[in-house]
Amino acid sequence: MPNIVSEAGLQTRAGQWWDSIPFLTSAVVIVCGVIYLICLLVGYDSFYEVCFLPEAIVSHFQVYRIYTSIIFHGSLLHVLFNMLALVPLGSELERIMGSIRLLYTIILLATSNAIFHLIIALVVAYNPFHPFEHLMNECAIGFSGILFSMIVIETSLSGVQSRRILVLSVFGLFNVPAKWYAFILLVVFQLLMTNVSLLGHLCGILSGFAYTFGLFNFLIPGPSFYTAIESSSWLASCVRRPKFILCSGGNPSAYIPTYTAQNSPSSALFSGNIWRNLSSWMPQRGTTTQPAQDDPRFPGRGRTLGSVQNTAVNSDSNLQARLLDNSRPTSPSDIAAAGAGERLSNERRLQVNDAVAVGAGGYPLPQMPQVASEEQIQKLLSMGFERTQVEVAIAAADGDLNVAVEILMSQQG
Repeated sequence: MPNIVSEAGLQTRAGQWWDSIPFLTSAVVIVCGVIYLICLLVGYDSFYEVCFLPEAIVSHFQVYRIYTSIIFHGSLLHVLFNMLALVPLGSELERIMGSIRLLYTIILLATSNAIFHLIIALVVAYNPFHPFEHLMNECAIGFSGILFSMIVIETSLSGVQSRRILVLSVFGLFNVPAKWYAFILLVVFQLLMTNVSLLGHLCGILSGFAYTFGLFNFLIPGPSFYTAIESSSWLASCVRRPKFILCSGGNPSAYIPTYTAQNSPSSALFSGNIWRNLSSWMPQRGTTTQPAQDDPRFPGRGRTLGSVQNTAVNSDSNLQARLLDNSRPTSPSDIAAAGAGERLSNERRLQVNDAVAVGAGGYPLPQMPQVASEEQIQKLLSMGFERTQVEVAIAAADGDLNVAVEILMSQQG
């Protein structure tokens, strides 16, 4: 019989790829694409009216440019490259944070990018030594500033020590240190492309580092804020969509998971963690097989990941652990739900240990790992769970769908 998977048509593959993109990421792609198409059809090219122009913001207080500049693009390649870069970055961050939290983060990053841009442009333009007013009249447009911030945040979350970058087909692929990855991309784009806003991209990198170091923690609301928005009636139609990711599926602390403990104060400006983070320059993962316990940089129930030889496998395991690991609950109902989930997990482990089959001679037979069937996976996928969570939950439940559902519900509770 023909291989149905390998012979799937282009339309089917494109549909599967689009369905795998979470709600907010796909919405941003649609909005930016539709805006560009409308501008193309009506012949609108007065981007000077909507771009980020420091002189217009300072002189005429045109604050709307901070947000219009990120959704307008100047050419087809501009919007195409930005959206292709957004899909993997936005999808990964949205699965970790949730749709509403990622939307708030994008707005926060757009605002901080603009503030950094204005400060640097003003300092350079009006310094007493060598004034350079060109930056005040530079018109920046596009989503790439937010993308550079996302690159820094995603690199911090992944914990990898190096990244692979493609410069030209002549030079090929080579590895670069993860903490310099965004800066190297900045230099490469500046050298290879014309009309690229160096200051806009640099401010995106600065905003990403400020976010990972906890400088914006006092601006980020708690879980109740996102829960109230998700439970509102005007957002009910969006929440019911299968691609929408609730913030309860991410880290309830609402901060970058790498650095902020859940019992820390809301503002990190007065804590010692920020100075420790600044001194390390970039997030670092421990590579010892005996990691330190009770590290305040790693919130949650303390699932520890050991070192792995393969960097890609280590990155994937870190991401899966962060997607599936529960964080400390903040309300009495969450505490009760988390306690019930832990008791269920402990009881399940005791049952598995007691149910080891005994072979001839009184020696226990080796336990074979349970492989989740596609039918079991599809049953749980139809209930709205993510495929990665479903596979891990079924494996943890030894193929028992009821226990797997309880595990998944406790993870989302």
